[in-house]
Amino acid sequence: MDDILDATGLLCPLPVLKARKALLALAPGAVFRIRTSDPVAVIDIPHFCAEAGHHLIAATDEGRTHLFEIRRG
Repeated sequence: MDDILDATGLLCPLPVLKARKALLALAPGAVFRIRTSDPVAVIDIPHFCAEAGHHLIAATDEGRTHLFEIRRG
């Protein structure tokens, strides 16, 4: 993995905003992971990826958190 961000405890829209900022700092094709506890992130993160041209590789439910793996577009 090229980068990992722990966004647990943050509520919408902060996980998406932090993911956007982190992804902008990475080279195209880099893989980024973000862990969230916000239940709305399961909607927001995939939508953000589709709109921004990133590829959502995986979204994993880990009980109280979700782990998203994103390839920067």
